[in-house]
Order: sequence, then C-alpha cells, then structure tokens
Amino acid sequence: MSFQKTILALTMTASLGAMAQTAPAAPESSLTYNLGVFSEYRYRGIAQSAKKPALQGGFDYADKSGAYVGAWASNINWINDSDPKGKAKGPVEIDVYGGYKGNLSDSIAYDVGGLQYWYAGNTLSTVPGAVNANTFEIYLALSSGPFAAKVSNSTGNLFGYANSKNSRYLDLSYTLDLGDGLTVVPHLGDQFVANNAASYSDYSLTVNKDFDGTVLSATALNTNYKNRHGDYVLPGTGGKELSGAALVLGLKKNF
Repeated sequence: MSFQKTILALTMTASLGAMAQTAPAAPESSLTYNLGVFSEYRYRGIAQSAKKPALQGGFDYADKSGAYVGAWASNINWINDSDPKGKAKGPVEIDVYGGYKGNLSDSIAYDVGGLQYWYAGNTLSTVPGAVNANTFEIYLALSSGPFAAKVSNSTGNLFGYANSKNSRYLDLSYTLDLGDGLTVVPHLGDQFVANNAASYSDYSLTVNKDFDGTVLSATALNTNYKNRHGDYVLPGTGGKELSGAALVLGLKKNF
C-alpha cells in the first residue's frame, strides 16, 4: 500500500471512530420523582385549594420505547366547599396517567394518552345538581420546538358537572428558554363544558428558575369566567372568588 493510501485509510478510520463516539446514545428508561409546595393550587385557572397552600408530589416512569406512566397528588378543598352543609368529602386529588410519545417528523413530536382524575372517597354526588367528581380524559398533544398544543376530551362527566360527557380543554403554550435554567412560559387555555353554562378561557405567564433540580416558579394567571358567568364562589369558601387573577408561587424538587 502506498504512503498516501495508508494515510487516507488511517484518516478514515479515525473519522469513523470519532463519529461512533459522538453518535447520540439510544434513549434509556427513567424513573423520576417530584415534590413541591405552592401558595395555592390552580387548575385551568380555577382555585382548587380555596386559595390556601398546596402540597403536591408524584412520580413518572418513561420507557425507552416511548411509553410512559405516572401518578400525581395534591390536597384540595373544592369538593367539601361545594356543599352548603359542609358534609361532602374528597380532600385529595390523585391523577393516574399513561401514554406514548413519539415523533411524526424531525420537527414535530406527539404525545397521546389518558388521565384519570381520582378524588379518593369523594361524595360530591350528595350535593344537589352534582355528580361524582372522578373524571377520565383522553388527550393528544403536538409540539414543535418551543410550541405545544394539547387537546383533552372527557369520556364521561367532567369534574362533577352532570351530563357533561365530551367536554374539551385546549391548551396552547410556548416555552422560552433564556438559558442558565431560566424559562418563561406563556399559556392560553379554553375549557368547554358540554351541556353546561360553565365554559371559559384562562391565560397565564410562568417564570421558572431551575437550580440543579430545585425549581422556583411564579405564575401570574387569570380567567374570563367572571365576565361570562359572574363570580365563581363555592358555599364553603366564605365568599372567595375562585376564578380571578392570582400570583401563584411554587418550590418543587425533582429527584
């Protein structure tokens, strides 16, 4: 072999070796946990904990195939507060979910799955006009870079509203990564409640700062519920309006 061919062969071998070392690793399965405390619990813009602090936590298992399952829990007040007599029970929300994530193309990812909102031992159905709070939704999300859109659809009644099957929630968000663990996330949501005069929209702006797995957050949010339907007040809250503007502060640790 000539000297020039020997040099070329060595160069190609070195290049192929470098490519092999820098090729992206195959995705691995993971199990993560989170625990957080928040100044209050808001969901889709509506206060769930009567504007009181909430302790929240959960876990997520992501398989390398793209399948995932998880669970999450928080204290709540709204079921008890829905009863004028204060006898309805259901102090905890437990969410159990699972689905599959994949890619439609190099720039578009998808996430499809189901989520069970379980209000352990709830007796909301004892309140006149209400039904069991437990709710199941299926969802489909598409994302491209920082932009994400998600549609959720209830397969039965939604959060205690009678005859509300096929209620839908549209969630649009944009994650602006400013570097050094700092992100800003504007959000717009629209909740359609089937066969009930309770539909509304919500919007928020969240600032997150990640300190090596410890995340500080501040969310400014509001809804148009009051403009469309009047005050959102439950009998047990002492007249608190639960759909208005708020600043929610949070501290969460990811393990």
